[in-house]
Amino acid sequence: MKQKVYFKTFGCRTNIYDTEVMAANLGSFERVFDEKSAQIVVVNSCTVTNGADASVRHYIRQQNRAGKRVIIAGCGALSRGEKLKKEGLVFGVLGHSQKANLGTLLKEDTPFVQKGELTTLDAPKPFKSNKTKAFVKIQEGCNFQCSYCIIPQVRGKARSYKSNLLLAQIKDLVSEGFSEVVLTGTNIGSYGKDIGESLAKLLEKLGDIRGLKRVRLGSIEPVQIDEKMLEILDAPWIERHLHIALQHTSPKMLRLMRRRNRVEKDLELFEMLASRGFALGTDFITGHPGEDEACWSEAWEWLERFPLTHVHGFTYSKRDNTPSATMKPEIPGNIAKQRLKALQDLVAKKNYEFRLKNANVALDVLVEENKNSLALGYDQFYNQVQIFGDAQKHSWVKVGRYSVKEKYNEAID
Repeated sequence: MKQKVYFKTFGCRTNIYDTEVMAANLGSFERVFDEKSAQIVVVNSCTVTNGADASVRHYIRQQNRAGKRVIIAGCGALSRGEKLKKEGLVFGVLGHSQKANLGTLLKEDTPFVQKGELTTLDAPKPFKSNKTKAFVKIQEGCNFQCSYCIIPQVRGKARSYKSNLLLAQIKDLVSEGFSEVVLTGTNIGSYGKDIGESLAKLLEKLGDIRGLKRVRLGSIEPVQIDEKMLEILDAPWIERHLHIALQHTSPKMLRLMRRRNRVEKDLELFEMLASRGFALGTDFITGHPGEDEACWSEAWEWLERFPLTHVHGFTYSKRDNTPSATMKPEIPGNIAKQRLKALQDLVAKKNYEFRLKNANVALDVLVEENKNSLALGYDQFYNQVQIFGDAQKHSWVKVGRYSVKEKYNEAID
């Protein structure tokens, strides 16, 4: 009888993708979706903060108590894997470049460490989400050196998939019925720089794929949006929502974070894109060391000027072996949380105002679920839309009339 394997995934969308790559390489083992029925648990770990490490460690201890054989994969395999193995908490350590060998390594009778290297790419494989959209990983790694981030150390330098492989992959997805794809990776704005291509060129080529209605971009850096990108963004197959990672709006904090963007230029970029009708999201960290009251006040004055509609905000969490981990002064957690809440409330208000301002714009909605004759989906601005009726999952609905609610839009018959 086949031994059963359960995958536990922590962290980012790239990790979700990586889990699917490992699952495709199980060989004679069987994947299950109930950890209780598995003999082996593969933990695809996140190591972005000390808290992430602690969560992974806690889960591994639980699985040990349940008698499971535990394999650690993902970013934590490189930063913590050998330590966990020495403590007897994991049977095996699997580095990023070893995912294709998982089925072979699971047959090992003795504990193993296979950390591999950080220069290669996996065979391309999309992640299919609820049969409505597919995530396509276009690159791996990052060349930035932000002071709070350990990811370049555990994922390596930026490296890209050739566009012909990606185009073939997306054509196959469209033939399977997917009409929206999300381009993802560690730092997608760096796509192509290592192979003589570019993200703008890839987006242009995607327009030739019949049946592909919408392309969504993962997070991109402000400094990566060049003239060629600006030219292609108005193409009808590109979502009218961009997620541009600011991380902060205080000039002092940007310097402390070793960021490449500058707030004056960032605001110019956001205002120009907003004038072209884009909804704009960002990443933002509150409570990073050095974010004193003066810094926060300055950041807030800038934030009020930015035409934001979405935010992925989070409080700073220390990560050992990064420059930020030793910076002073540290900011109390309750202060960081207060600032985060204020930021989220500000952006929610801006989102509502954006939807009111654009209430005469017809919405192209991809339905993601329908329960009890209530369909839920997202429009071209990445805002949720509710539709009463029989709209089927995976279908596209043109919504011309709708009411603007506090957190979503509601179609009117």
